[in-house]
Amino acid sequence: MDREYFSYSEWNNYQTYLLRKLLIHSFDTVPYYKDLFIRLGIEKYDLSRFSIEDLRKIPFLNKEIYRKQGVSDLLSDSLEPSGEFYSSSGSTGTPTKTRYSLRMHQTYFSIFESRINYWANIDYKTPRGVIGGRRILKEGNAKGPYYRYNFIEKQTYFSAYHISPSTVKNYVEGMFKHKVEYMTGYASANFHLAKMIEEKGIEAPRLKAVLTSSEPLTNEMRETFFRVYGCKTFDSYNGVEACNLISECEFGTLHIVPDVGIVEIINDEGEPVLPGETGEIISTGLLNFDQPLIRYRMGDLVTLSKNQNCACGRNMIVVDEIVGRIEDTVVGLDGRRINRFHGIFVDIMSIKEAQVVQNSLTDFSINIVSEGELSVDEVSLIEMRMQSQLGPVTIGLNYMNEIPRTKNGKFKSVISLLNS
Repeated sequence: MDREYFSYSEWNNYQTYLLRKLLIHSFDTVPYYKDLFIRLGIEKYDLSRFSIEDLRKIPFLNKEIYRKQGVSDLLSDSLEPSGEFYSSSGSTGTPTKTRYSLRMHQTYFSIFESRINYWANIDYKTPRGVIGGRRILKEGNAKGPYYRYNFIEKQTYFSAYHISPSTVKNYVEGMFKHKVEYMTGYASANFHLAKMIEEKGIEAPRLKAVLTSSEPLTNEMRETFFRVYGCKTFDSYNGVEACNLISECEFGTLHIVPDVGIVEIINDEGEPVLPGETGEIISTGLLNFDQPLIRYRMGDLVTLSKNQNCACGRNMIVVDEIVGRIEDTVVGLDGRRINRFHGIFVDIMSIKEAQVVQNSLTDFSINIVSEGELSVDEVSLIEMRMQSQLGPVTIGLNYMNEIPRTKNGKFKSVISLLNS
């Protein structure tokens, strides 16, 4: 909170201090970076004098390297106490695993509290509802309740995989039962729920805010949340890698939060974009010393705003738009709607990329880029996981050299052909 209104110069000094500390630590204790710096001819003394601009001397870290070496050569040999690994969603291939020490975890969430929550006028004591990737019901055809209550955090966790016209009333009952005051989690899942509440004419609680992340937030979503819950929506962008954070302030402006990491926005030639241009996010995390991510390619795009002034008075870089993947909506036999398939490919290390395609209500194809054909057991595991989210469905695998990209170089992890 003391850094809330730092000048740009103060932010530069703060980030530079942490960057040098991280780079020296990486040279001393992280095998991947020690070898990289030696090959680049960068000595420890050089790192002690590094500027943020000097980061361009270091090559990008891509997800493929992170997947393969994240729990080996990218780990420090001097780990902080009480660490735990957290996996990414695994919706587009083998998940990455990120280690959070207790110190790093506490720091990250104190920043989350100070930037995301405070800007939305809530705090960690405010009872919340969450729709995210965690599986709280094992079967796709499970009976309700479709939520579980975390008493310690006053958190009601709702299933993202059972939202349908026949279950929506139970979701609202959970909100009232546990006095939910704001909703957070996947933008699409929250939107599907709010839309069904409206279509069914069910009275929903008045909320303080809806906080969305992980997916693009549309004006239709904002308007629906306002009609159903009577509150503003605050968008944000982060990831389990915890090396960046973008958050929407009380004036509706998206700011890159400097506490978490150094964010570069680059064009196709690797040069910084100009205000008004869209570029790729490159992140250098400043919190995680157990598993440093230096110039990590997130795979997402943002548009840098031409107007870098905000009425909030904070000197944090402004972006106009977070250009994430816009996924199709999969529809189940019972009318449930799903945009994301969390954990489908967890622990199947040969899968580099994957894409789920809905051909009919019960027939799916999965396009896969892998290091070889999957075993019978691995195929059965994917099928079981799909059925646990959608009920009885069949799947077929299509092995590919590359999944076709859109013009921005990304691919949809979920495609529905029902309305095509």
